[in-house]
Amino acid sequence: MTVNLHVNVDHVATLRQARGTAYPDPVEAAVICEHAGADGITVHLREDRRHIQDRDVELLRQLVKSLLNLEMAATDEMVAIAERVRPHIVTLVPEKREERTTEGGLDVVGQLERLRSIKARLDAVDVQLSLFIDPDDAQVRAAVGLGAHAIELHTGDYCEAESDDAIEAELGRLATAAKLAVSLSEDVTVAAGHGLNLRNVSDLVASVPEIDELNIGHALIADAVFLGLERAVERYKDAIEAGEAERE
Repeated sequence: MTVNLHVNVDHVATLRQARGTAYPDPVEAAVICEHAGADGITVHLREDRRHIQDRDVELLRQLVKSLLNLEMAATDEMVAIAERVRPHIVTLVPEKREERTTEGGLDVVGQLERLRSIKARLDAVDVQLSLFIDPDDAQVRAAVGLGAHAIELHTGDYCEAESDDAIEAELGRLATAAKLAVSLSEDVTVAAGHGLNLRNVSDLVASVPEIDELNIGHALIADAVFLGLERAVERYKDAIEAGEAERE
């Protein structure tokens, strides 16, 4: 199984918003990433619009030729935007205005009825649902039981682990969660993301063969400052392939 690379272009927009200019354009970045081999484009439309703007999402839906993954909070405003724009898939994430980036996974167990209602609305407009969750047994069971088309496992603890033992423990958690998901449903897609970079991607891919796709943003865009965007995408594709080769 080939692991797909979905590139999050949020931080191209972060640079644009820092100066209030029209550039660099995350839409242009998405086109370059696809040309370089990215299998999908991810953006997070935050409630405070700190980086990605509504205009970006609308243009990306028109121009992205692979797959557009819209990350968003589980609010009525965001669901209404998804109903109108109709990205290929929506990933629901927890969101706090004061956080620099998403901290931890969504509590699916604690808001099943709310999420069931959102899924029904997305189903009605033929938009798939993904849930960004911690690699936790109860959350995986709740997400798959809800009928989510995909789960995205939060890899933050793995990426922040410092000792070899801690890294192995986090890889074990992720592997257990992924195995559980596919045992509960053959149709669920298992994604992973948050904090991934060129140093840790290969080990994750090698250790968790159930992963179908990776969402990578900050590190890839940071690498692009020095390598160029096309070369950065190619380097991450190479790292994924190296991890796949280790499985054999």
